[in-house]
Amino acid sequence: MGTRFGILGSIEVRRDGVPVDVGHAMQQRVLAALLVDADHVVSLDALVERVWGDVEPSLGRRNLYSYISRLRTVLAGDGTTIARERGGGYRLTADPSLVDVHRFRDLSDRARRAAADEQAESLWREALGLWRGSAFTGVDTPWFNAQRQLLDRERLAAQLELVDVRLRLAQHDRLVSELVARAEAHPLDERVIGQLVLALCRCGRQAEALEEYERARRRLADELGVDPGAALRRLYGQILAGDPDLSGDPDPAAVRVDAPSADKEAEDDSGAGVNPATGRQLVPRLLPADLSLFVGRDAEVDEACRILDADGPGTLTLLVTGPAGVGKTAFAVRTGHRLASRFPDGQLHADLRGFSNEPADPFTVLGAFLRALGVRGGAVPAELTGRIHLYRSLLAQRQVLVVLDNAAGSQQVRDLLPSGVRCAAVVTSRTTMAELGCRRLPLNVLDSANGLALLREMLGPDRADAEPDSARSIVETCGGLPLAVWVAGARLAARPHWPLAHVARALADEERKLDELAVGHIAVRASLELTYQGMAAPTQHALRMLALLPGPDFAAWALAALLDVDLSEAEAVLDDLVEVHLVQTGSVGATGICYQLHDLVRLFGRERVERDVQHRDRTAALDRLLGASLHLADLAADTLSVDFQGISQAELSSWRVSPADTGHLLADPLAWFTDERQFLIDVAEQALDRAEAAPAAGLATALTTLFQVGGHFDDWERLQNRALKVALSSGDRHSAAKLHRCLGELTTILDRYPEALNHFEQALLLAEGQGPTYRAGATAGLAYVHRLLGQYSSAVFHFEKAAELARQAGNVNCLVYATNGLGVIDLEQGRVEAAVERFMECLRASRGAGYRPGEAQALRCLGQSHRALGAYPAAAEAYRQAVAISTGLGDRLTATHAACWLGDILVRQGEHQEGRRLLAQSLWTYREFGNLWGEAATLYALAEAQLAAGRPALARRRAEAAVRLWRQIGSHTWLAVALDSLATAHTQAGDHPAATRARDEAAQLRRA
Repeated sequence: MGTRFGILGSIEVRRDGVPVDVGHAMQQRVLAALLVDADHVVSLDALVERVWGDVEPSLGRRNLYSYISRLRTVLAGDGTTIARERGGGYRLTADPSLVDVHRFRDLSDRARRAAADEQAESLWREALGLWRGSAFTGVDTPWFNAQRQLLDRERLAAQLELVDVRLRLAQHDRLVSELVARAEAHPLDERVIGQLVLALCRCGRQAEALEEYERARRRLADELGVDPGAALRRLYGQILAGDPDLSGDPDPAAVRVDAPSADKEAEDDSGAGVNPATGRQLVPRLLPADLSLFVGRDAEVDEACRILDADGPGTLTLLVTGPAGVGKTAFAVRTGHRLASRFPDGQLHADLRGFSNEPADPFTVLGAFLRALGVRGGAVPAELTGRIHLYRSLLAQRQVLVVLDNAAGSQQVRDLLPSGVRCAAVVTSRTTMAELGCRRLPLNVLDSANGLALLREMLGPDRADAEPDSARSIVETCGGLPLAVWVAGARLAARPHWPLAHVARALADEERKLDELAVGHIAVRASLELTYQGMAAPTQHALRMLALLPGPDFAAWALAALLDVDLSEAEAVLDDLVEVHLVQTGSVGATGICYQLHDLVRLFGRERVERDVQHRDRTAALDRLLGASLHLADLAADTLSVDFQGISQAELSSWRVSPADTGHLLADPLAWFTDERQFLIDVAEQALDRAEAAPAAGLATALTTLFQVGGHFDDWERLQNRALKVALSSGDRHSAAKLHRCLGELTTILDRYPEALNHFEQALLLAEGQGPTYRAGATAGLAYVHRLLGQYSSAVFHFEKAAELARQAGNVNCLVYATNGLGVIDLEQGRVEAAVERFMECLRASRGAGYRPGEAQALRCLGQSHRALGAYPAAAEAYRQAVAISTGLGDRLTATHAACWLGDILVRQGEHQEGRRLLAQSLWTYREFGNLWGEAATLYALAEAQLAAGRPALARRRAEAAVRLWRQIGSHTWLAVALDSLATAHTQAGDHPAATRARDEAAQLRRA
């Protein structure tokens, strides 16, 4: 039998069926943390965080080495190893089939691909039989808790899949009891309800089936204000009509949830894949536009479509290979558009930039894919393994085509391939990826006939036929490479007076002068060199400087900075480059055209800039690019004014776009940031590579507001953590203080309060002696976290200090923030009149300074004060104004902070349906953003709404969920509030001992 590892229950190891003692609880945690990522490297920092959570003991790392050493001894001799990897991480190597969680996932994948239902049933039963209880039983750290939630969702999904299979096998009579219990546990999950209704109907219990449907319909209307989804309504109609198909072999998998339900949200924290505004599954359409100029690949496209349209036992993957410039990208895009109807759940696309200096990493691509599938902000897992699991889970039951363009090798694509049996993938690469299991389709250069056809399409048949020998020579000299033919043809098309013989002779001459390179590359370089030599000197210089950009996509203002010219001059030069097809025009965004530089053209330009432009001039150009990026990002952030720091980074900008051009670009600052987000990140990363610590940190800091409003928490954390490391290593205390302050704000939003306290404290230490400017913001942030944790004396001290520092610095934003914080403490401690005075002071100051986020915050807190006084109409009006301001700023999360309490007020005013609808929407939004505090507040409000409606059972469930979250967060004040609601729910349900326990705990928390 060998050694088997179990984590789907208590952590255990068995050798030949006999339990093995693997040490005490902490040592078991280390083993489990490595088993989850068996055969993958787990960094030392990640391992420490997994085992100890937020509070690492002083000897934690030393103890960790000891634990691993003991585990190696226990596991020796069975083929299981724990190796220290380069960089300090650890890798546990074991047969995945001997680790229950990996065997569970493998069996689940096999069950989904099974050709026969009998085989699928056996596999699902075997997979679910591996579970011995709750995963990691008894272990309580944030990482293990998150993993447990993920695995619980996978377990529930497997249970529902097994029910679908058993219904198809006519086992409905043996399913009713199980489904009744599951429907009670998940009363708003339409898939569960559909399975129960179908099973009852098939058992001849149509009346009970209709009653079950009606109960579900009322529940959905009462709690969410929505009707059942289309699939469940269709099943109801079939029962009413006596549809004979219901007694035959229907497809129970069609009974899927079509609208968001609060209960399903409670089971699935990500809320992924559903548009909260419409309740429908998000359908990403990420394929680039199809090219009208596409010749010579009809047979290959037909073959690709045949391969990808075939039914098979698993996910279909097609690898398209060929040399650079052969047209792999255009081919993949054309194929994707041809097959779009075959994949109705969407098409994902990513340029992996495998052969550039900055290849895309799977972690970042998965983040983009998850957001395209509907996962937002903090709900995107922070670790690669979590992203992979969530990505595969989302695609498991969808029909999605994934196009991975320009891959370097199998390592780059393996984690990005879908696992759903109805999905498919197209991968393009210059390499054959021998280790990748897939179908392959090589693309060769165009033959003479197709090369001539491409040239004829570009020039027109009359012109090409007038000089057939020269046309044939051009194609042959270009080696049949589509990019080369295209560049030569574009040059001729732009100059109708040129004879084809002119270009044919030039290409032939240049080819003999090239260095020894691959044939395809020789032709491309010859074509590019020819085009380059025919351009005016300013246009040549522009092409050289564009090669300095950190990525292929850019806007005209970036070239203006590189060339030190105004925007109109840069656009004129770009028109010249577009004319000769060295630069392509992409999408038209809110602020102008997005331009693109092909990777081979970029490589050519890079060779030229390194040869023809002195190092100091290249450095000066990149400094101007960084300065322009910093200036525009800072102005965009200042316009939105969401961040309470209220400090400009503009003094770090060495170059600025003209005021008139700036006004045009930033007419809609949020739209500009949406278009330029990745470019700005790339510019900051490029500056960090150059060790430009201060301006790079300034740009990373300026992006804080834009990251916050857009919910780009992943980008925020990754960029600023890297900038912080560079600043600290270079001794730049000023920049490090700024970044610690911003990261403190981020970790506060993500409810990671110990980290937030550390960031704010470090910011204050580093800002010591630097004046009040940055100390004010860090002190206010520190005060806010202390308030969230119920540490009021510390919070008051720091809020008062922050207010004093803000006055000295003239920082109205921070002064409003600190004063508002003091008012919230007054409110939470029952001093309502004092709180109202502070909030009115904040409202006047914010309106006087035009600080809209401060105005929204003051109105929201005034709403809370009116609520506490029972003045519900005034509270509702204040909340509505706050929602309107935050929505106008594009800050959806902050708008939800007010919308949540507006829903609570509406319930108290008797508008139960609208109030519960707002609360359900708020719960959905908080889970999208991964905001635990907001989720807990909404659950508490929902509990109060259910109590008002006389539903103690539902109120108890909501209150228990709020208690769990506030216990996890560590907020004693609000934990006591939720316990009060829980006690009331128990009392109404007649469970007086439970009510007494809840009240006693709440009283004890208030005395502490």
